[in-house]
Amino acid sequence: KHGCGDRKGLVTEMIIDLCSRGKSYSLLSHNQKVKLFRNFYTCFFFFPKGIKRFVAGALGPTNKTLSVSPSVEKPDYRNITFDELVEAYKEQAKGLLDGGVDILLIETIFDTANAKAALFALQTLFEEEYSPRPIFISGTIIDKSGRTLSGQMGEAFVISVSHADPLCIGLNCALGAAEMRPFIETIGKCTTAYVLCYPNAGLPNTFGDYDETPHMMATQLKDFAMDGLVNIVGGCWSLLSTLSLVMGRICQPPVPLTVTPFRIGPYTNFVNIGERCNVAGSRKFAKLIMAGNYEEALSVAKVQVEMGAQVLDINMDDGMLDGSSAMTRFCNFIASEPDIAKVPLCIDSSNFAVIEAGLKCCQGKCIVNSISLKEGEEDFLAKARKIKKFGAAVVVMAFDEEGQATETDTKISVCMRAYHLLVKKLGFNPNDIIFDPNILTIGTGMEEHNLYAVNFIRATKIIKETLPGARVSGGLSNLSFSFRGMEAIREAMHGVFLYHAIKFGMDMGIVNAGNLPVYDDIHKELLQLCEDLIWNKDPEATEKLLRYAQTHGKGGKKVIQTDEWRNGPIEERLEYALVKGIEKYIIEDTEEARLNQEKYPRPLNIIEGPLMNGMKVVGDLFGAGKMFLPQVIKSARVMKKAVGHLIPFMEKEREENKMHAGTEEEEDPYQGTIVLATVKGDVHDIGKNIVGVVLGCNNFRVIDLGVMTPCDKILKAALDHKADIIGLSGLITPSLDEMIFVAKEMERLAIKIPLLIGGATTSRTHTAVKIAPRYSAPVIHVLDASKSVVVCSQLLDENLKDEFFEEILEEYEDIRQDHYESLKERRYLTLSQARKNGFHIDWLSEPPPVKPTFLGTRVFKDYDLRKLVAYIDWKPFFDVWQLRGKYPNRSFPKIFKDKTVGEEAKKVYDDAQNMLEVLISQKKLRARGVVGFWPAQSVEDDIHLYAEGATPQAAEPIATFHGLRQQAEKDSASTDPYHCLSDFIAPLHSGVRDYLGLFAVACFGVEELSKAYEQECDDYSSIMVKALGDRLAEAFAEELHERVRRELWAYCSCEQLDVADLRRLRYKGIRPAPGYPSQPDHSEKLTMWKLADVERCTGIRLTESLAMAPASAVSGLYFSNLKSKYFAVGKISKDQIEDYAVRKNMSVAEVEKWLGPVLGYDTE
Repeated sequence: KHGCGDRKGLVTEMIIDLCSRGKSYSLLSHNQKVKLFRNFYTCFFFFPKGIKRFVAGALGPTNKTLSVSPSVEKPDYRNITFDELVEAYKEQAKGLLDGGVDILLIETIFDTANAKAALFALQTLFEEEYSPRPIFISGTIIDKSGRTLSGQMGEAFVISVSHADPLCIGLNCALGAAEMRPFIETIGKCTTAYVLCYPNAGLPNTFGDYDETPHMMATQLKDFAMDGLVNIVGGCWSLLSTLSLVMGRICQPPVPLTVTPFRIGPYTNFVNIGERCNVAGSRKFAKLIMAGNYEEALSVAKVQVEMGAQVLDINMDDGMLDGSSAMTRFCNFIASEPDIAKVPLCIDSSNFAVIEAGLKCCQGKCIVNSISLKEGEEDFLAKARKIKKFGAAVVVMAFDEEGQATETDTKISVCMRAYHLLVKKLGFNPNDIIFDPNILTIGTGMEEHNLYAVNFIRATKIIKETLPGARVSGGLSNLSFSFRGMEAIREAMHGVFLYHAIKFGMDMGIVNAGNLPVYDDIHKELLQLCEDLIWNKDPEATEKLLRYAQTHGKGGKKVIQTDEWRNGPIEERLEYALVKGIEKYIIEDTEEARLNQEKYPRPLNIIEGPLMNGMKVVGDLFGAGKMFLPQVIKSARVMKKAVGHLIPFMEKEREENKMHAGTEEEEDPYQGTIVLATVKGDVHDIGKNIVGVVLGCNNFRVIDLGVMTPCDKILKAALDHKADIIGLSGLITPSLDEMIFVAKEMERLAIKIPLLIGGATTSRTHTAVKIAPRYSAPVIHVLDASKSVVVCSQLLDENLKDEFFEEILEEYEDIRQDHYESLKERRYLTLSQARKNGFHIDWLSEPPPVKPTFLGTRVFKDYDLRKLVAYIDWKPFFDVWQLRGKYPNRSFPKIFKDKTVGEEAKKVYDDAQNMLEVLISQKKLRARGVVGFWPAQSVEDDIHLYAEGATPQAAEPIATFHGLRQQAEKDSASTDPYHCLSDFIAPLHSGVRDYLGLFAVACFGVEELSKAYEQECDDYSSIMVKALGDRLAEAFAEELHERVRRELWAYCSCEQLDVADLRRLRYKGIRPAPGYPSQPDHSEKLTMWKLADVERCTGIRLTESLAMAPASAVSGLYFSNLKSKYFAVGKISKDQIEDYAVRKNMSVAEVEKWLGPVLGYDTE
């Protein structure tokens, strides 16, 4: 009874029905039960002497939930309160503690708000009555989506309960061990606590029983332990105590799990806290709340989220409202609305009781806005202590016993005092401290208010420099309160203020999300007036702004097709239409075939017959080089339309067959099923899409999972669709690691499906050396779409596949041996030697570097696409379509003269010109970008950037770009230096002032258009728009670089180069990009994005693998030195990796992950 057959051990006597909770203590407090429990396990499992046994007292989830209403009609209703749960958990825990348990286990958490109540109860007991015990926390998920019943994913769950500093955190019950693995991996990645897992014996079968045996589970959990995923394992209630015995035999202690710190990234830009859910700040919201129309009030919150609010500020401070009740009710409504509940809440009130009411409703991590030292230290610490128990972050106002801080020095002293009280006295996590140094109203006409904005910005800078981990926020609307009613003025003031405050370290702000103008879009006159007012440059700035408000009130030739082919039989017409890519008659011809019931009694017969025969001709012509990719894509478009017409009839037939028992199962008409995916973290898919179309044209069923596809989704799709082959694609180097991970998972799960590897960043060598050894089934690198059909056909041919696989194994073994031999033969200079032999410039004898025409950033919101067309490099465009001319007709426009591909290249080019005209004239695509310049100096291999006006020798850099230097030993006769990008920037010690620029540009709208074409079964146009989007982005980068050289930086103002000269790189200066040969580290983009606030300015974001989204994007650095040149870093040795890791404050392992392709040594 006491543990042997019950999933919770003592928890049989701990489940609380709140109606009779007064009985719980008496059931729990007997010391004898704990002793009996220990003795039972000692005897039953024959533990050797000296092995310690611990008893965990379990606190279950209860049969109530704080986050979900038990009534569908009343989403704000709850049948339990936070306080009632706290009292119940306190009583339960007292019994367990008095009974002598060693550990307190909060488990089977389906609602994190309940768990937070349990944690609150335990922390209160530890403060008041009991010495602390270790806390274990275990959640449970409801299905294979990985969500709790209340909707949280694993990472959100961990963040929500980590404030209690649990010794262990993990999952229990729910799924079987195998299904639990990806979710346990997620938990492990986002916590520094130990990880526990005690899963169910799989899901119940149709009879409610469990098929997974103790031995099966123990074997799976052993794999968890050996792979470093868990520290503690066990089993849930569906297993009898036999599991513990088996587990004790199988799960012998593995290598201990190494817990590494969780790192947040990529870089988080300015956080918008939506301000409109405030009864004091929004008339609409106040009116709805006062009327009790909470459901309609949700629309205000929803709009804020849709407009870009990443946090919602909720304020119910009004004399006519019961603030606590209103806060509780509205927060409960939010919990019922997924589109709103996905963002964190900022509980805002001057009444701490209202703040507590809000915190008691929220399962996630909240922000409290705010507390201060106004009432003294004792009051401040008492409130902060309680906030910490709720696990919330806190906004601290720059306000003390003397009043509101207005001067910079006062703001700093108040914030420093509060910081040290929180960190030293309460152990508050510095990352959970947010200072509000008070954004106060300017433009009031009172001279003493003129410096309020300047003082906030200065204080922000010092706070970020002196108080590690702390964040800075502020309420933006206060700034412009003097101009209420003049919304254009207010929005401009907010845009200008944020532009500067963010640069000085402001992390977040309470704003009207969606109403923040881009700095460069503000009318120049208004912009200057706002600058003067905010920086207090003009004593008459307020009057000038008011006056401003008063005066500013409110062709190619078409191919002529003859119709002679229309006179042939239906089979010939369908084949002709497919081969020639003619859509005009395909629907009527398909319908004619369908109506011929004698010849084609079933719609499937048409697909298997004339349509597949036509596509076989297409495949044969493509394989023989007699048909080209653009034509194949057009053929696929025709095929999709024909099949699309037949699908409704096939579905109707299927339904009719279901009505008749004994109907034979349909034969699969496809040659095989292939699952394709661009791996997690990568957004590039044009190559994958082309491969999919080509395979589809060759009678393969293609399951395309799109981009950013996690491993578990790929493997699930492969198993669900009974895939014959899996194809992985990626463009950026971090994708290579994800491909390795997928291969390892396939091996671990004993999947034997052949794995194809493709994409620009992949290679035969990497596939053979890094991926193939991790997977015992075939792993094959496929160069392009034209090779994919041959490879797939051989892999699925029973007579050829074994021999083909043997050839691959032999070939890849040779590649591996050659690779390892080359590692031995390579010679490297030490890093110090390479630096000594670097590219040295005599800076004092050279002309001084030219200063850019402006410093800081400039945003281009809607760039004229017509300007870019002339700068398009068409060669990569033809490469996409796999149209490659032979010398001397390789380049554009000579490719049109090529005897083999010239005619088709001209057709595709004409199609591209027609589509370009539509895209530009109808404004279906938009180009946005940002460019910036800063003072810069080099220090060895790094480049330090400085604020405008700073003296580099005396100032701290505002950003640092880290360089990599060539190390591979050059030929003994060579005099070439060992380059690093920092060589092209004047050294700090030279005294020569230098500058560095950066840019990021993108073409927006491509993905949406491409998907729209896909839905119309038009693969040709779908791929065409992506190809053109990439070309326009590259053209944007080229055209902008020309402007930089001639006018924005103007270091070559007289440059006169034609497009051909640009292609040959005959310009002065360079624009290298992170992730490319001169600096192969993609993580340098993080510095770029932070420095220029790229995501906010342009909308270009970075994925977790630091790919740019949208995919049609280009970014890089600008170097103006006339001697700068492009180079490849090449392979580098361990000493440089270690040095680079120190400079970047990263671990060596992390650096090796980002720089894997350039490592001159093997890491295994």
